[in-house]
Amino acid sequence: MKCADDFVPLAKEETVLSSMTDRLIKIGRCYGMQMHVETTKVLRISRQPSPIQIMIDQKHLENVEYSSYFGSMMINNGRYTCEIKSRITMEKAVFNNLKTLSPAN
Repeated sequence: MKCADDFVPLAKEETVLSSMTDRLIKIGRCYGMQMHVETTKVLRISRQPSPIQIMIDQKHLENVEYSSYFGSMMINNGRYTCEIKSRITMEKAVFNNLKTLSPAN
């Protein structure tokens, strides 16, 4: 069985995203690949996020409020304050660790 992970199609309109998904499924089947509805999620980023209806094999994909992608947190309202706070916390920890490891002058 062939596998692929972390494909993130981007579209401004729900109909375009649905069309992209349909084409991806069709092309994937040509290569013996399939998309798993259970693990595939939809994240709409908007100032006023609302669920979108994307279907695979007559099943609706789950809408989520946030998702982690390559270590970055994507949030449906388009604000990244949680991501910024998280990165600042991680950097502080690294900086403090470096200070304790550096030789005293």
